[in-house]
Amino acid sequence: MGRNTLGTLEQAVMMVILALGDGAYGVAIRDELSRRTRREHTLGAVYTTLDRLTAKELLESHLGEPTPTRGGRAKRYFKLTGEGRQALDHAVNSRHELEVGLDLAGKGA
Repeated sequence: MGRNTLGTLEQAVMMVILALGDGAYGVAIRDELSRRTRREHTLGAVYTTLDRLTAKELLESHLGEPTPTRGGRAKRYFKLTGEGRQALDHAVNSRHELEVGLDLAGKGA
């Protein structure tokens, strides 16, 4: 797979990051991903995906301010890069093209 080829989980994580906007950090991403997919995702799987997308330069991150509730640790926030947004748009459009003309509701069976 190429650098900008996205797997299903990568696409879902990127969509959740877009939905969360400025509040996209690890736990929030995992919680929203689990809510939207109606499937539990481990924090480890989410961070592995975030690391992979960052290595592909499709995401960038920055540290927020340390908080007392986290023992003085800062949250790492994520956002899509321009290249990340293009890769996600391409993946979504490609999937849409695959779905055109299909009877996904099963009404024709």
